[in-house]
Amino acid sequence: MDQVKQGTDALFILLGATMVLAMHAGFAFLELGTVRKKNQVNALVKILVDFAVSTIAYFFVGYAVAYGTSFFVGAEALAAKNGYELVKFFFLLTFAAAIPAIVSGGIAERARFGPQLIATAVLVGLIYPLFEGVVWGGRFGFQAWIKGVTGAEFHDFAGSVVVHAVGGWIGLVAVLLLGARANRYRKDGAISAHPPSSIPFLALGAWVLAVGWFGFNVMSAQTLDKISGLVAVNSLMAMASGTLVAALLGKNDPGFAYNGPLAGLVAVCAGSDVMHPLGALVVGGVAGAIFVVMFTLTQNRWKIDDVLGVWPLHGLCGAWGGIACGIFGLQPLGGLGGVSLGAQVIGTLAGIAWALVGGFAVYGVLRVVMGLRLSAEEEHEGADLSIHKIGATPERDAAW
Repeated sequence: MDQVKQGTDALFILLGATMVLAMHAGFAFLELGTVRKKNQVNALVKILVDFAVSTIAYFFVGYAVAYGTSFFVGAEALAAKNGYELVKFFFLLTFAAAIPAIVSGGIAERARFGPQLIATAVLVGLIYPLFEGVVWGGRFGFQAWIKGVTGAEFHDFAGSVVVHAVGGWIGLVAVLLLGARANRYRKDGAISAHPPSSIPFLALGAWVLAVGWFGFNVMSAQTLDKISGLVAVNSLMAMASGTLVAALLGKNDPGFAYNGPLAGLVAVCAGSDVMHPLGALVVGGVAGAIFVVMFTLTQNRWKIDDVLGVWPLHGLCGAWGGIACGIFGLQPLGGLGGVSLGAQVIGTLAGIAWALVGGFAVYGVLRVVMGLRLSAEEEHEGADLSIHKIGATPERDAAW
C-alpha cells in the first residue's frame, strides 16, 4: 500500500506541476496580447527563456536555499518514493519561475534581454527562495516567532504573498528603475494611448492562466490524501466574483474583464483551504475592484508605466489575499479557523518588505553595472527586431 500511495502522490503532484507549467504559456500570451505588435516575439521568447534560467537556478541553488535539500546524491536516492521529491521540486519550480514571469509583464517593451535573464537567475536562485523557505520551509524561526506573538503561524496555502505579492512588488521596483516607455507620458501632461495589440491573445492568456490556477491552488496540498474540494470551489467563486466586479467597474473593457478572474485567483490563494465559499466570493470581488481602481490610478494619476499592471494585480491583490485569509478564515465568518489576522498582517508586510529590498538590490545593481533598458532607437524599432531580428508577422515573404 505504501508503494501505491507513493506512486499516486508522485502522479498527483506531477499533474499539478504540469498544470502550473501551462500557466507560463498563459503569462506569455497575456503579455503578447497586451504589448504592441513590435514587441510580441520578445514577450514569447522572454517567458520561455526566463523559465529555462529559473529551472537551472532553482535546481542548483534555490531549492536548497528554501528547503535545505540538494540533488547532489546518487540517482538511486533521488528515485526513492517513486521520485516524489523530484516532482515536488518540479512543482515548486513552477511557482518560483512565476516571479520573473510576473516582473516581465511590468517591464515589457523597453527592457534589455540579457540583464533581465541575470535578474531572473538571482531572483529565483536567492531572493525568492529565502522568503519561500521562511514561510513554507520553516527556516530561520520566523514562523515560530509569529506564532509566539499572535498564537498562529502565517498562513499562505498557495502563495498569495509568497509568490504573487513578492513578484508584484519586485515588479514595481523594476518598473520604477526602468522608467516609462518612450512617449507614454508627454511633456504637456497628455498620455499617449498604447492599446493592446491582440485582445484574442490577451483573452487566451487569461483563460490558460485561470485553468492552470486550479492546479496551482488545489495541488498545493502536495499529497493526494490532503486534497480538498473546498480549495477548488473557493478558487472558482473568487474567480467569478473578480470577473464580475472588474467587468462592472471597468465598464466592460476587455482588459479589465480578463484580468478580473486573475485578480480573484491571486487573492484567494492564501486562504483557499480555510475560507467558506461565501468568504472567497467577497475576497475575489474586492480583488477585482482593487485591480481596476489601482491600475487606473497607477497609469493615469501616478504615471507609473506598469504595462500589464503587475503591481496592482499581483502585488496589491496578493497582499489583500494574505490579510483576507486572517479575516475570512476565522470560524465566526464561516472559516475553518487556525489563522490570526495579526499573523497575516505581519507575514504580508514581511513579504512586501523583502520584495522591495531584494528588488532594489538586484535591479539597482544591474542598472548601474549594465543598464536595464533598450536605447531610444531600439525601443522605437521594437524589441522584436532589435533583439530577435524578426517580427511576429514578417511583412515580406522569402523570394525563393
